[in-house]
Amino acid sequence: MSRIEIIRGLESLKNKYENLVLTIGNFDGIHIGHQRILRKVVERAKALGGTSMAMSFEPHPIRVLTPEREFKLMTTTGEKTRIMESLGIEKLLLVNFTKEFAHLEPDEFVRKVLVEKLSPKEVIVGHNYAFGRGRKGTTAILRRRGRRYGFGLTVVRQAKWNGKVVSSSRTRMKLEKGKVADAAQLLGRPYVIEGTVIKGAGRGASLLGFPTANISTTNELIPREGVYAVKVRVKGKLYDGVANIGTNPTFGNNRQSVEVFILDFHGEILGQKVRLYFLDRLRDEHAFPRPEALKEAISKDIEEAKKVFKGKRKLNLI
Repeated sequence: MSRIEIIRGLESLKNKYENLVLTIGNFDGIHIGHQRILRKVVERAKALGGTSMAMSFEPHPIRVLTPEREFKLMTTTGEKTRIMESLGIEKLLLVNFTKEFAHLEPDEFVRKVLVEKLSPKEVIVGHNYAFGRGRKGTTAILRRRGRRYGFGLTVVRQAKWNGKVVSSSRTRMKLEKGKVADAAQLLGRPYVIEGTVIKGAGRGASLLGFPTANISTTNELIPREGVYAVKVRVKGKLYDGVANIGTNPTFGNNRQSVEVFILDFHGEILGQKVRLYFLDRLRDEHAFPRPEALKEAISKDIEEAKKVFKGKRKLNLI
């Protein structure tokens, strides 16, 4: 698998790529619908002997156009890059999204950005793709402009799950409700939180007998508070685990934390990077009358998690 090149800003484009196959979108989450488009880009680039590129935007357009919305990204730039690389995309162009950029009319966008900066051989987009000021640019307009400027257009049909169209907003809603197993169906892989192990209160080992790793993460969208069966990648190895997202109400905390008990693991990982892959939700977070009751609940959580692991042998863990 070749390394993907990240190009930050249109002004950083040094040259035009021969037989460039381009797709454009926010790609938050990179769900199975996005993956269908990205795989098509890679396929066409190989057929043409050209270059595959995804154009995405930073910050997310919602943050520029409707900053009052409480909007949390599912995918960090690092995670987006990792997934695109795994799919075979060669170039990721991150365009600085500003109000001025948003005000480009559809024809201006095609001429100034697509044609003058990139000169693609083919553009591949999803069925609901819209572009330019007020999203007035349609795939029909893009197809006509392609005939004028010499690039082809392929529109990829929408992916569906349980009879409904797969979208970033639908995936985000599943995660916010804690339905991580459903979200995994939409993503084509378990949802991931990545972070660094930091020092916690130390109650897990001393008081409960279950040493937990506290995770500091830059991920914005954290699944709903509760207890989850997870896979844990640490120091290059994969382990089973039980994660808790919440405030530890038994001990009167009020700040949300992410912590994980890693099964059959012994060792010091303070300061280490870890990746949590969310497989299924086990229960809500509860306040228990005494630590012993919490300890008993954790033992049950581990047994329930083991059932989840047994039923999920084949997982796409990127």
